[in-house]
Amino acid sequence: MAHKIITIDGPAGAGKTTVSKALAKALGCIYVDTGALYRGVAYEIRNRRINWKDEAVLDTFLSDIDLQFTTTGDDCLLTSSGTDISGVIRTGDISMLASDVSAHPLVRQALLDIQRNIGKTRTAVFEGRDMGTVVFPNADCKFFLTADLKIRSRRRYDETQPGNNDLETIEKEMALRDHNDSIRKESPLKPADDAVYIDSTHLSVDQVVTKMIAFIG
Repeated sequence: MAHKIITIDGPAGAGKTTVSKALAKALGCIYVDTGALYRGVAYEIRNRRINWKDEAVLDTFLSDIDLQFTTTGDDCLLTSSGTDISGVIRTGDISMLASDVSAHPLVRQALLDIQRNIGKTRTAVFEGRDMGTVVFPNADCKFFLTADLKIRSRRRYDETQPGNNDLETIEKEMALRDHNDSIRKESPLKPADDAVYIDSTHLSVDQVVTKMIAFIG
């Protein structure tokens, strides 16, 4: 297959991660969870107690942070200064902080080059919220994957460790994040004009992947 960039955008819990991994495996290419980058920034802000609302402090912090993706088998791991942080960036508080900091222009600009450099030389499936609209506006194939809020909340609930959150709290947090991501001035969550819109509410992962492969050709 010729070198291609494939983007999958959409709200939290729509199945982007599962579908992106499955699609990448089917195509024999790499999968990149770009949302993990923002979670990584949020994690380090929390870990280092950074006052990210102070632009000078944030700018210094971003110039020092070292986030990298490494591939191990079928997994794409996120490291910070060489330490694997993939397992500690999926908590509810990190998700909410990631949503907040991702709206900041300094953060988005700092992570833009990391994302684009990955797609320069090899076929990759990029998962995120503005992959097809901002990061890769000329991507070969763009998808916007969504699902009903209650279904997305249930999926996220099933993924969390027991006792971490109740279903009602997850649904409220997800609705708030949907709202915040959609109204932010910097790279709001929305389908690219040329994206293929897929509602996964009543579709299995295999059905979604089959639809995508049909469009990719």
